[in-house]
Amino acid sequence: MSSDEKPDGRPAAPRSLAEALRARDDASLAALLRARPDLITPVPTDLTQLATRAGTRASVVRALERLDRFALQTAEALAVAGDPASYDELLGLMAGDDGDATVAAALPRAVATLREQALVWGGDDRLRLVRTARELLSPSPQHPSPTGLGPTVQEATAGMSPGRIQELVAAAGLPSTHDAVSAAAALTELFTDRERMAKLLGQAPAEAREVLSRLVWGPPYGQVTADPAAHLRWLLDRGLLLPTAPGTVVLPREVALHLRGGRAHRETEPVPPPVEPAGPTGTRQGSPQVVDATAAGQAYTALATVEELLKDWDEGGPAVLRAGGLSVRDLKRTAVALDVSEPVAAFWVELAYAAGLIASDGEADERYAATPAHDEWRERPAADRWADLAGAWLAATRTAGLVGGRDAKDRTLAALGPGLDRSVAPEVRRRVLALLAALPAGTSPDPESVLARLRWERPLRGPQQEDDLRSRLARWTLQEAELLGVTGRGALSSHGRALLGAPEPHAADDAARTQGSQDVPDTPGDKLPVHHRAAPAGAPAAGTVPPGPADPQARAAARAAAARLLAPLLPEPLDHVLLQADLTAVAPGPLQRPLADVLDVLADVESKGGATVYRFTPASVRRALDAGRSASDLHAFLAAHSRTPVPQPLAYLIDDVARRHGHLRVGAASAYVRCDDDAVLNEILADKRSAALRLRRLAPTVLAAQADPAALLEGLRALGYAPAAESAEGDVVIARADARRTPPRTPPEPVPEGPPVPDATLLAAAVRAIRAGDLASTAPRKTPGTPPAPGELPRTSPAETLATVQAAVLTGEALWIGYVNADGAASQRVIAPVRVEGGFVTAYDHTADEVRTYPLHRITGVAELADD
Repeated sequence: MSSDEKPDGRPAAPRSLAEALRARDDASLAALLRARPDLITPVPTDLTQLATRAGTRASVVRALERLDRFALQTAEALAVAGDPASYDELLGLMAGDDGDATVAAALPRAVATLREQALVWGGDDRLRLVRTARELLSPSPQHPSPTGLGPTVQEATAGMSPGRIQELVAAAGLPSTHDAVSAAAALTELFTDRERMAKLLGQAPAEAREVLSRLVWGPPYGQVTADPAAHLRWLLDRGLLLPTAPGTVVLPREVALHLRGGRAHRETEPVPPPVEPAGPTGTRQGSPQVVDATAAGQAYTALATVEELLKDWDEGGPAVLRAGGLSVRDLKRTAVALDVSEPVAAFWVELAYAAGLIASDGEADERYAATPAHDEWRERPAADRWADLAGAWLAATRTAGLVGGRDAKDRTLAALGPGLDRSVAPEVRRRVLALLAALPAGTSPDPESVLARLRWERPLRGPQQEDDLRSRLARWTLQEAELLGVTGRGALSSHGRALLGAPEPHAADDAARTQGSQDVPDTPGDKLPVHHRAAPAGAPAAGTVPPGPADPQARAAARAAAARLLAPLLPEPLDHVLLQADLTAVAPGPLQRPLADVLDVLADVESKGGATVYRFTPASVRRALDAGRSASDLHAFLAAHSRTPVPQPLAYLIDDVARRHGHLRVGAASAYVRCDDDAVLNEILADKRSAALRLRRLAPTVLAAQADPAALLEGLRALGYAPAAESAEGDVVIARADARRTPPRTPPEPVPEGPPVPDATLLAAAVRAIRAGDLASTAPRKTPGTPPAPGELPRTSPAETLATVQAAVLTGEALWIGYVNADGAASQRVIAPVRVEGGFVTAYDHTADEVRTYPLHRITGVAELADD
């Protein structure tokens, strides 16, 4: 019979967490490492090291923070139960004396979650919470338990004199005992006996029962005077209140549990709160087609807004603050240019930055500008450009909603500045969208129900207040998803669903999803007890957030799928406008890129919306002529791209500005004006408004000025003329706006929240390495003298090592060796030597599952494996 089995052949109960982990299969170990990725960094050498790491304070705190409310309540109940506790004892603490059926049905899943995450180990009859978790969750005066319970009678009477304890026993009507320990046990037995306890409390004064009712749900501590009132004295004499310090008393845990009806929590929440539709039932459930169309309209607006922002910064954007980011004044100016509020402007600026479309140029006079990636992005189809923006938003840890707030040093947080990263942001965004995806198609959620669900799933992530970080992130997610076109009318669109990687909803299970049930059926063949079977490997635990696709190819596939669904919903770019007699042009939809670029130079945007209205002015026409266009070019362009005839007023405007354009030439002397028509120069000199230019005639066709050429150009244009700049060779200077670009920049990398979730390949390799290392460290061996302690390397002399290895080559037996590599890292290995020569041993390494060669001088010692 193996030492790991009971006399009846059943597996023996594990004596430690390491033994419990050793009994798991590979799928269960992989699920543990996936749920707690900090345990795999670096990969533990064996299961003993894995168990030790799983019990460290930092790792346990991280694991507790990722539990849902009911699983956390279960852990809190185990912290106030006996150690170890039976499953029935835990069920009594959670369901109470009345036996709440809903709690009883949900408890197996909660315990399975705690077991899978290595926070609980042991069989149903001996459930043990890991020591660190018990220390964190157990009641103490410094750290009250979330259950509101106080210390046990045994703990509260630990420092009490034996005589005083015997007085309590006698006052409670119990026979005296021989020592303080048995006296405390007698009181505990009384307080846990429902009938005897009810009889005792029935004799209590009404004021005493009122005191107990105020302490029963916590905090369990109260203050008393040196001469307490009669009803308090009655409680103190019978041990229903026990002193903990001068003037302080506590309600023992056993008494509180009796008054609570056996419940550890005032309210248990075994089932997650459902995400409800917004407003009265059915008022916000619309057609999915309407939702998709509305979201597509928002997506088109989002693209137009980002393009307008980039156009505004095309020749160089705002300066970078010394501490980084945009100044408040520049953010306001950008908000005015985009015709949005400042918080919304901050969102668009941060989105363009996250997508890698804008960055700082890195010059001495540092400014923000578009990146070279922006030019490539503009040439892509609209749906692909939207998918790039939405994908960048979904993965970004930078949080635009924090702009304008204060950091820990009371400094204002600026857009594009430091301090805006929140590692939890991508998780919250994905979880909010996942909750929307679980609703019937076309249904928008009630925001408060979304927040309630998130608080249930992550109860320890912040204070339960309206302005905690996760709640604010969830609200911002709902607003930003609507701005970006991921949602329409508050409901998740089909392209938003594809971006998330969520499956299409089915009518048959819409109702089930709405209820929010997270029960997982038992999986046949699990090695865990029937009450605590974990979810299949790879399935998320209760309350966990489905992670986004970690593989870049999977993320790219999700973006491509979203773009395919969005593309048919976006309007096709047009190649024409409608010219009108009032010197305007109406674009009934988005324009093709070349047409839009020319119109931006030739006309000014007067209004936006479903149709864009452009207005032609003398200044805008002159701008096109300055850019190198001729009057004939403009006439031909308008005739080719207008569905209506070119109106006469517009033709006259172009010809009139072109006739005067370049008639005057301005060059650098400091500056000069030349014109073939001396009458025009006489007219300028006679105009009193030209006095500021300080002009004087050098020749009949040339005037000199003491102003620089740029000021002279602006001055003459203000007088109503249309001068053209002239080069040193006498040619007209074509004035085109020079686009400013930064050097190649990469988008900001998201700041991860802890170690990344390992992929399947890394998990398989890690489990294999841990198993192999555990085999090497636990293999029975023939060790002369005192065997090494667990984790220590075997020690033998070089001669003994060589002789043992050579003998193993002849017999074909496996050996256990200690080995130190060139970096000084020590490890234990099980090898089967093949040959020994030249100071090296070639052997099959069972730990690495391959043939390796080891220098003999690096082997610290060897031991033969036991026969069994």
